[in-house]
Amino acid sequence: MDWKAEWKPLFWIIAVFTACFFLPVEAPRVQSAVIESLYLVKWYAQEHVLLCLVPAFFIAGAVAVFVSQAAVMKYLGPKANKFLAYGVASVSGTILAVCSCTILPLFAGIYRMGAGLGPACAFLYSGPAINILAIVLTARILGLEMGIARAVGAILFAVIIGLAMHFFFRHEEAEKAAAAPALGEEEGGRPLWQTALYFASMVGILVFANWGKPDQPTGLWHALYAAKWWITGGFSLALGLMLATWFELGLPRIALAAIPALLSAVILPQYPELAFTFGVVALSVLSNLKSTRDGEMGAWFSESWDFAKTILPLLLLGVLIAGVLLGRPGHEGLIPSQWVASLVGGNSVSANLFASVFGAFMYFATLTEVPILQGLLGAGMGKGPALALLLAGPALSLPNMLVIRSVMGTKKTGVFVLLVVVMSTSSGLIYGTLF
Repeated sequence: MDWKAEWKPLFWIIAVFTACFFLPVEAPRVQSAVIESLYLVKWYAQEHVLLCLVPAFFIAGAVAVFVSQAAVMKYLGPKANKFLAYGVASVSGTILAVCSCTILPLFAGIYRMGAGLGPACAFLYSGPAINILAIVLTARILGLEMGIARAVGAILFAVIIGLAMHFFFRHEEAEKAAAAPALGEEEGGRPLWQTALYFASMVGILVFANWGKPDQPTGLWHALYAAKWWITGGFSLALGLMLATWFELGLPRIALAAIPALLSAVILPQYPELAFTFGVVALSVLSNLKSTRDGEMGAWFSESWDFAKTILPLLLLGVLIAGVLLGRPGHEGLIPSQWVASLVGGNSVSANLFASVFGAFMYFATLTEVPILQGLLGAGMGKGPALALLLAGPALSLPNMLVIRSVMGTKKTGVFVLLVVVMSTSSGLIYGTLF
């Protein structure tokens, strides 16, 4: 037996055994942290898997099937026009009101299709960071200057982080560009406007199904919230008509698949998520059918399922770990909230750094970071660390890091996280000094 090769597994066996042997399960804080992790993963499953991740999986699968590699390489590839590539990637968050986990299937889709590392990372950061709803809420609750600083900082971060990732891994990107096929004409198929409307319908479903309740009972945002399920239903109807005609599934199939969702919406209108669930099941069945266009429906389902089975387990594991360590918003895990509040006061380097690291590892659902920060500011948090947390928190989380690592590797993930933390810390210092 080669004992040198067995040292590593032996070390891990001893380490795990020792941790289990001395596990302090009797401690009230440990018991509370475990309960908090279960509450957090339950909340995550109820609020984010069905409404956020499932539509994102279908969109990512559609990118892999219905968007030609030539198109991705042309606009986001290593040889693409840098101004266009980073410009598109850096403002994508104004359309996609998603969290750090929902952006992952979309990021994985374009990266696997050949997008350059820089534009892909700019998209990965900007998706959850440049959320127009969150920025408006930040300006309204935390002050106009904080909202402007968050918006400007997030857009600049997306571009700078993308360019930095490209620079640090420029040799790999050069090899990738050299190996990339020459850009030619895109493959023939349905017109571009049809594909654009098809994706717009799915993005509309994703955005409006997750439209958050505003803090004011009047105004445009509240009107959109009140009509969110009607709007979502309109996008779903449009998607169904496209599948029936452009994708040649036929109206009878679409109508039959829509019956459970329609009945649920009529009989139990107080539970719109149930109708949404029936719609997801119907779309899963329809997308797994063979169509007259070279089996593209089956390929769509296959790609979407591949993203789901790869990403979802890592996300749920990450949420559990984050829950044990940090708890839910308003509840404590192993790390006491008093420690957090005491470490983010003032505008020191350590305060801004801690806020950036804390924000990077904690999971923030879309829009929840604002009321959390409101409470921390009331407890003595400095304005600089508050901005640092706003710039690092929504774009990163422990579950997010686990999935990014599975897509682009440990080294690139480490550099990406480090860039976010360093830039958030620096921005917090500058903002805290000015304001």
